[in-house]
Amino acid sequence: MKSRYRAFILMLSDTAIVVFLFSFIYAICHIDEALPIQIFFKSLLLAAVVYLLVMILFGIYKSLWRYAQPKEYFMCNIASFAAGFVFFGISRLILPEIIPFYFYLLVMSTISIAFVTVRLLYRVFRDYYINQSRMLKQDKRNILKKRTIIVGCGAETRNLLDEITKDGSSDILPIIAVDDDISKIGKYFQNIKVAGVCGDIPRLCEEYEIEMIVIAMPSATNSQRSVILEYCVETGCEVKIMPHSYDFTTDTDYLSKLREITTDELLGRDPQVIADNEIYSFVSGKTVMVTGGGGSIGSELCRQIAKYNPKKLVIVDIYENNAYDIEQELKRKYSDSLNLETVIASVREYDRINRIMEEQKPVIVFHAAAHKHVPLMENSPQEAVKNNIFGTLNVARAAEANGVKKFIMISTDKAVNPTNIMGASKRICEMIIQSMSKRSKTVFAAVRFGNVLGSNGSVIPLFKKQIEEGGPVTITHPDIIRYFMTIPEAAQLVLTAGAMAAGGEIFVLDMGKPVKILDLAKKLIFLAGLVPDKDIKIEYIGLRPGEKLFEELLLDEEGIRTTDNNKIFVGNPSDISYEKLIPMLDKIKEIAYKTDIDSKAMLHEIETEMMKIVPNFRRAV
Repeated sequence: MKSRYRAFILMLSDTAIVVFLFSFIYAICHIDEALPIQIFFKSLLLAAVVYLLVMILFGIYKSLWRYAQPKEYFMCNIASFAAGFVFFGISRLILPEIIPFYFYLLVMSTISIAFVTVRLLYRVFRDYYINQSRMLKQDKRNILKKRTIIVGCGAETRNLLDEITKDGSSDILPIIAVDDDISKIGKYFQNIKVAGVCGDIPRLCEEYEIEMIVIAMPSATNSQRSVILEYCVETGCEVKIMPHSYDFTTDTDYLSKLREITTDELLGRDPQVIADNEIYSFVSGKTVMVTGGGGSIGSELCRQIAKYNPKKLVIVDIYENNAYDIEQELKRKYSDSLNLETVIASVREYDRINRIMEEQKPVIVFHAAAHKHVPLMENSPQEAVKNNIFGTLNVARAAEANGVKKFIMISTDKAVNPTNIMGASKRICEMIIQSMSKRSKTVFAAVRFGNVLGSNGSVIPLFKKQIEEGGPVTITHPDIIRYFMTIPEAAQLVLTAGAMAAGGEIFVLDMGKPVKILDLAKKLIFLAGLVPDKDIKIEYIGLRPGEKLFEELLLDEEGIRTTDNNKIFVGNPSDISYEKLIPMLDKIKEIAYKTDIDSKAMLHEIETEMMKIVPNFRRAV
């Protein structure tokens, strides 16, 4: 309704109040002898006009009474009494009969009370109607919302619940909460009952028909979150989680930052923290080259190195798209403060790599370029030889020829007692750098770790994609287990190894407990709100060629010793002769570059030569 119509209706209402109360008080006071009926009507008309004009002069009809505050009601009261005094003065001047003074007081008081009361009643009934409508709409919306259990009852949860209440578009309908603080059980938190501890989640989800679980514990570690997730996966409910405290940029973005479970949280793996000062003193002010700098590990190495103020960062990669992506990312972040050079080149070409080192003069080289996919290298073993073995030899020789101080190679747990071509090729790479460390001024070392979360070829993205497509989720064997670590951890380990390396070592990170891949797949299915083997089928496709059930991190003969960092260990340098190794490599190179041989024969010949170089290379049974 337009404002002028509302004002007109309110004027009529006020006029009706004046007429009614004036007449009512005239009747109950029995002053018809002092105030004849003719004079009464004149007085009534005068009162109605005076009250209306004074209220207009005070601007009472300009107020929006649906939003009125105490100030507006106070002004209405003042205006009403002012109108009463004006009526009193005018009537005394123009009316011949003297109206009793108490009549004026009664009229002024009752009209003033009535004016304010009518406005208050309008506000109360309007708010009630709006609330009822809102509740009706809310009930309709709630039908579409997901019944939710909130895990954790801290200050952050309070803020989250406030945002859920204010944001009508949220699909979260909090029903109950749980907290491991026993003193909170049975009490109400933001009008939501704390119904139990975290261990009660499966029972409560069934009892209250819960559809979603929100873990609101930003200060919890990944290992603590993993324990809670063990309860969550039993429910089949969708799970959302509040990020870690350090991920928040403001105090009002709790709802918008709710997200799905990360693989770190799923595995309960808390990233290992490496001392920054050690890496800074190693990298700062030096020219650093990263081969395979566009890959998952190589690109993270570049990100980490860029933080430590290198004199220059040189990215070398044969795949231009990946190299371009990391180059642009670093340019956006560091602009001119980072001296960055990106070079497209293959590690298979010694002359090209040697020329790059002559021009760039790196002090440190991180060698991450390699073929890493086990099944693909089984089908193309000659590429593992060319790229992994001789790519490493080329870069290592070029580093030695150009006076590089430290050369750190990225290896893999598949190099330990290898059962596939890729693993055997990486073990030979380790042997190359260990043998060269004995005869060179350049410090050579390797870093060995297991599966990296989020890297190219990681099993978790594959499982998620298979779940999104409706299954099946494919697992090679029900008993297969793997170690996992994060990409930032892997990169920091490599950098720390570079700082620690004295020559010939193989550095190994404490990777925590191994993870059964079947359990991991089931968790991912449960957390998607589905049931394994009911909604999403799990299929066992058999071990791939060269695949092991259990990965190892150290050879028996390597032994192990600790470092100052209790999360990093070192395998002892092995006794490998460079002079003896090179002729064996030449033989395998000759086979890899043959063109008149079929795939099966190629695999057999390369495998035979690899077993001569790596005696513990045995095919998995």
